[in-house]
Amino acid sequence: MRRTAVVVIDMINTYEHDDAHLLLPTAEAALPAIVQLLERARGSAVPVIYANDNFGQWRSHHGELLETALSGPHADLVRPLSPDKDSLFVVKARHSIFFETPLSYLLQQQGIERVVLCGQVTEQCILYSALDAHIRHLEVMVPRDAVAHIHEDLADAALRMMERNMGADIVLVDQIRF
Repeated sequence: MRRTAVVVIDMINTYEHDDAHLLLPTAEAALPAIVQLLERARGSAVPVIYANDNFGQWRSHHGELLETALSGPHADLVRPLSPDKDSLFVVKARHSIFFETPLSYLLQQQGIERVVLCGQVTEQCILYSALDAHIRHLEVMVPRDAVAHIHEDLADAALRMMERNMGADIVLVDQIRF
């Protein structure tokens, strides 16, 4: 089996943006599956990497991002999936987890050949990250029950594109084997 990493995308979040009212219900729905995926990954010694927006604050680091999200009104969506002491963290500024981040190097150093992408937003950061993983010759899995969307129709189309155009395995968390 290929060496795998689970990448949690943008779940350390304050939900203080224009589309938050559309995203919050699907983030709440995805939370149990993400938590289950993280527990299974950690129990199998699979690396867990958080790739998270920096909230536009270029002085931010992962501790500050987590503290800000945990002190906000939606801490209940962050606390259950907070990084543990073994988690790795990459701060990103754009949609893709790879764009101008050290993630490619980190995955190479860890010998990772397959990434399981979970988090938000399916039709944005998950889609663009899946494409960038694909062009880096990484296998991609996206558990449909562990991703959150803003627009359901676009999320469905994004999942189909990932599967058809990028060869991504679109699965449920229960189907993932480490």
